[in-house]
Amino acid sequence: MKSFAKLNIFLKIIGTRGDYHEIVSRFVLFKEFFDEIEFKRAENFAIDSNQNIENNIILKAKSELEKAGFKPELDEFFKSHKIVLKKNIPMGAGLGGGSSNAATFLLMINEELNLKLSREELCKIGAKVGSDVPFFLSGFESANVSGVGEKIVEFSDTIPNIDVFTPDIFCSTPLVYKEFRANFMQNIDLNLTDKIKNIPSTELLQSYKNSQLNDLYAPCFKIYKDMQKYSDKFLSGSGSSVFCVRS
Repeated sequence: MKSFAKLNIFLKIIGTRGDYHEIVSRFVLFKEFFDEIEFKRAENFAIDSNQNIENNIILKAKSELEKAGFKPELDEFFKSHKIVLKKNIPMGAGLGGGSSNAATFLLMINEELNLKLSREELCKIGAKVGSDVPFFLSGFESANVSGVGEKIVEFSDTIPNIDVFTPDIFCSTPLVYKEFRANFMQNIDLNLTDKIKNIPSTELLQSYKNSQLNDLYAPCFKIYKDMQKYSDKFLSGSGSSVFCVRS
């Protein structure tokens, strides 16, 4: 099953909730980038991947599903199956690859084992796995996402044709958010956030600058000096992927 990437057309921070940051963001699926996940017969449970991923988020998704009461079903199934993950989406790139993998796993295992979990129930489990996971479970191609990722409202949108480039730079999401909290909280603009959330994505990318649309632009570019050469493009999430509208 394909596990698609996402882009943030805009990402505005509006406050904090404990260690988390409350956001308002436009998430869109980017179907040109995807990982692939499948279940295969095996003698023991494992996650076989073409990349070595420490603390794979799929394991966290499996654990949360067990806590929700499905441990017997999962134990029985994975006595004779493994997960095969082919990674194509770069890590540390702001494209949501790990969150997408977790969501895709939840959708697949729900169907495979006939767990009969509704989309809403899956989203509640997904929210415990990661803040971006509920979007990938929502089934929406474009949505305004708020809170700490748990509030998802489908946005009727014509998604522009986009070119994405991922530099060979790993951007740490926790570090970028930490830098924002330390040095950029005073730049929060609630009026701009309220204005842009109802504007179609194509119009946003034509009318606004990167620094206006993404509050993580400044802290990312401050920490990772090599990102400066991509300042003419739009940053997705906390980076390092950048994008532009295809001409």
